Amino acid sequence: MRSSYKKEDVTMLLKDITGLEKPQPTEERERLIQSGRHYSEMLPVEYVPTQRYMEVYKEALRNFAQPTALAVGRVSDKIIQARGKEVVLVSLARAGIPIGILIKHFIWQKYRLEVPHYAISIIKGRGIDDNAMNYLLKQYQPRQLLFVDGWIGKGAILDELRQAVEAYEGVSPELAVAADPANVTALCGTHEDILIPSSCLNCTVSGLVSRTVLREDIIGPNDFHGAVYYGELADADLSYEFLDAIEQWFPRDVQRKVQQSKTEHSKTEHSKAAQLPSDQLQTEKQQASAAASGYGIDEVRALAEVFGVSELQLIKPGIGETTRVLLRRVPWKVLIDARYRNNPELGHIVRLAEEKQVPIEFYPLRHYKCCGIIKKLAEA
Repeated sequence: MRSSYKKEDVTMLLKDITGLEKPQPTEERERLIQSGRHYSEMLPVEYVPTQRYMEVYKEALRNFAQPTALAVGRVSDKIIQARGKEVVLVSLARAGIPIGILIKHFIWQKYRLEVPHYAISIIKGRGIDDNAMNYLLKQYQPRQLLFVDGWIGKGAILDELRQAVEAYEGVSPELAVAADPANVTALCGTHEDILIPSSCLNCTVSGLVSRTVLREDIIGPNDFHGAVYYGELADADLSYEFLDAIEQWFPRDVQRKVQQSKTEHSKTEHSKAAQLPSDQLQTEKQQASAAASGYGIDEVRALAEVFGVSELQLIKPGIGETTRVLLRRVPWKVLIDARYRNNPELGHIVRLAEEKQVPIEFYPLRHYKCCGIIKKLAEA
């Protein structure tokens, strides 16, 4: 599969279906999804950012590259501590790919380990790409594989992953992410709902690769799941600009972490957390607060009851998922916790909501800073 990423950064275990699938307009695709057609059978038209939105994105990248780098560094350390030197990163296309590359680069800079990195497809309701899994298991031991994604919203993909890997003895369903506000995985950089700038854009920050597609007429029984390469957008590709912006914060983070005591590995997770660099202590407090308030899915269920939403899949909590709703779906409204009314992390969400004339409602949230709610078909 083609992409704008360097071959040494990621091996894409995907079938190139460029020219075989025509993207659907957002409104039509939403109607088809809500009438029963699976989302993986059709691609959305990629949102073309306005000049103003791109200015908001670039500002977000400047302001939030450092916390993203810290989250990547922290989860990378956890990965090495938990899985050792023989780990193989398996990113879930496509949001997992840039985070997987960042983890790979961080591990090289700090530990001088060249860890293999692959990208495969997993689709809600359809499962993981079995052909890609079989390919990996011919080359590596099951215990080596570690799945990577960008962030967790309410945990639907993690649930899908847990079910899918039951068929593969010895493969862990553990998922490593930069941010987990849902509080469902230990392998995360933070439990805070942070802005990961790559969530603001589509293929132009993901190697010019589309979302993955699984449709019988174009994906055969021996094929990997498919994706489209948007080569025509090469001039607008920001994939490495994003990576470089995050990685510029790695050296100082590595320098701090290398100075930590060599006895850290023999201590408990609690004592390890106590030794974190001072600029991560606030994040740790927020993580503890999130853990004390239950799981994100509990909050989603409560929101569904309050706002009369009958299907949980129409509620997309967190910065990353709210952004996706605005970019790819037909939103009903966006909820923002009033504490973050003027938070620059949400600047791109406010801008998108204004452009698409989506109402914003201020509503108290526990795990998340914002939440997108998709419009029900009858209202679309």
